[in-house]
Amino acid sequence: MTEGVATISTEITLALHGARLDRALATLAPDLSRERVKALILGGHVLGVDGQPVRDPALKVKAQAAFTLVVPPATPAEAVAQEIALNIAYEDEHLIVIDKPAGMVVHPAAGNPDGTLVNALLHHCAGQLSGIGGVARPGIVHRIDKDTSGLLVVAKTDAAHEGLARQFKDHSIERRYLALVNGVPVPPAGKVDRWIGRSDVDRKKMAVQREGRGKHAVTHYRMLRALNRAALVECRLETGRTHQVRVHMAHLGHPLLGDPTYAPNAGRGGPHKALLAQLGFHRQALHAASLGFIHPVTSQPLRFESPIADDMQQLFSHLCV
Repeated sequence: MTEGVATISTEITLALHGARLDRALATLAPDLSRERVKALILGGHVLGVDGQPVRDPALKVKAQAAFTLVVPPATPAEAVAQEIALNIAYEDEHLIVIDKPAGMVVHPAAGNPDGTLVNALLHHCAGQLSGIGGVARPGIVHRIDKDTSGLLVVAKTDAAHEGLARQFKDHSIERRYLALVNGVPVPPAGKVDRWIGRSDVDRKKMAVQREGRGKHAVTHYRMLRALNRAALVECRLETGRTHQVRVHMAHLGHPLLGDPTYAPNAGRGGPHKALLAQLGFHRQALHAASLGFIHPVTSQPLRFESPIADDMQQLFSHLCV
């Protein structure tokens, strides 16, 4: 046996008689997602009782049939591990919750090849990543913008990644953001149900689109406090689209203060231009303050709170006078 290769021997139970091979094996090997099991089958890593590869994920299995999964070691991630300080709100062998500072990019990309949260996690979680899709990497199930601060959860294992992704897909994750916006919203609370897609004018931006273009997006907002020509607003997300809070609040006519993309005039200029310059506040005033979900492995309800970032707190204090 090749070093690092793990074998999992299984026998189909009566309850799984007639099920697809990939579903049955994913049930019997809960540390592997169904997609991972399917990839193993297609790659010839699932053996029947005769020791020969079974390559059909849709094969209907029979009770008491025996299969062996030959799981190769996770291949190294392309991104490099870097020792970068992290503010960890929670961690176990399955997942980690990070309180991200503004200015940190989540995933390496053009223009940000390193110094990202992924680079930091590859170092922090070295030896703990069992492989997301066969690669030793942290499972990024959602992101927050570089210049947004606050909470996000990352999977360490394939099973945790699949379970978290399922909760994001069915919108059962609790995500509460705090935003400082230009002007005072009227009405003070409401629901924004508008599709979001790439802007027709600037492809680097997102924009509200007609139904059917882009992706359906829903934000519930509530003003917490009226300020000096501004407001502190709570936004709860039903969906998690790119720049959702920023786009929806700008659509309402109340863009986020400091937002360089969606509020070039009202957000960075207008009545707050001097104050933003004085404080050196050069980002959108947005903080991921609460995150709640069901642990994908233990089924334990988890909920985390993050205090508003210091620079936003300072801006808020000046707007109170």
